[in-house]
This record gives sequence, structure tokens and C-alpha cells, in this order.
Amino acid sequence: MEVNVLNIQGKETGRKAVLNDAIYAIEPNDHVLYLDVKQYLGNQRQGTAKAKERSEMSGSTRKLGRQKGGGGARRGDINSPVLVGGARVFGPKPRDYRTKLNLKTKQLARKSALSYKVQENGIIVVEDFNIETPKTKEILAIAKALKVEGKKLLFVLPVENKNIYKSARNLKNVEVMGAANINAYKVMNADVLVMAENAVPTIDEVLTK
Repeated sequence: MEVNVLNIQGKETGRKAVLNDAIYAIEPNDHVLYLDVKQYLGNQRQGTAKAKERSEMSGSTRKLGRQKGGGGARRGDINSPVLVGGARVFGPKPRDYRTKLNLKTKQLARKSALSYKVQENGIIVVEDFNIETPKTKEILAIAKALKVEGKKLLFVLPVENKNIYKSARNLKNVEVMGAANINAYKVMNADVLVMAENAVPTIDEVLTK
């Protein structure tokens, strides 16, 4: 399929970008999308939550009361979970939330995400651009010219660009990433993908290898 290439003023350049049907026009696979998003979010977790259990508490081990006849539940030392300030039962322990997915599964998830965005008319291709010095108002001006201000935007560039990244990092609903690092979660989380013209062949290369 072909889409018009716009400039950063929102006007047509007369050129068209070819979006590979094998990437942007497939039948999306929801389960694979779920697996890829689950993996991405799991990989962001530190997994360092920890609560002390009974054996790790620093209180006396003396039995506080008689076994029977006290009128309440049995309890042993002051570290008992039934007492205020006691240990926690089955508390969290450090763990690794990272999971693995096959390369083809991840590629299918990303193709599915991009296909959904095409169905939603959520992809805009713009000619390659650069920002000389980091300025947030430059990104805001581009969003306004493209008539997508106020939406969640994902700028996809051919390569990482420090000035564009710094220009967008103070904006809550704008993210910038290189085409080689595109993932299903970022694509699905955005309302609109603003793709630089030369990012299109990079995505083709990454998702068809």
C-alpha cells in the first residue's frame, strides 16, 4: 500500500511511501500481541519487593503465653504473624519477571500492532527532519501542523536522534524511538505513529529478516 509523505508543516510533498503489505496489512494476532506486551511490561519490573518472614525477624523466641486456656488463638513468640508488628505470611520475595519469546513471535506481534494502526488510520509518514537545538516548541509545532496535538504520539526515526529526543522528553504524551527498537507495546500505546520516511525501509528490514 502507498501513503502520502508529508513535510513537517503538514503539507504533501508529492512523494509516496510504500508500506509492505506483509507487515502493515496482515490479519492481527491478538494472542501474540498479548504475549509480547506481557513480556515487555514484565521486563520493566525490578522484582525487588521483599517482606520479612518469621525466621527473619529480630524478636525474642520466648513463648508469650500458655498453649491452651488463654481465650484466644494459639501463638508462639512475639514474631507471630497474628500479632501487630509480627512477621508477614507468604510475603513477596525477590524474583525475576523476565520472560523469553521466539524472534518470529515477536515479529508477528509487531506486524499485528502496525496492522492495527493502519486500520485505525494511525500512521503518518513525514519526510526526514532534524532539530538543530533541543526545543520542545519544535515538536509541538510539528504536532499542530500534522493536526495530532493532544494525542499520544510515537515518533519513529531511522536512527536515534538526541536533539529530537531531548525536544520531546518533557512532553507527557510524546515518545521518540529508533525504527530498529520498535515494539508492540509502544505502537499499541500510541494513538498516532509519526514515521520518518527513511524509517519505513528500516522497519521492513527488521521485521522481515
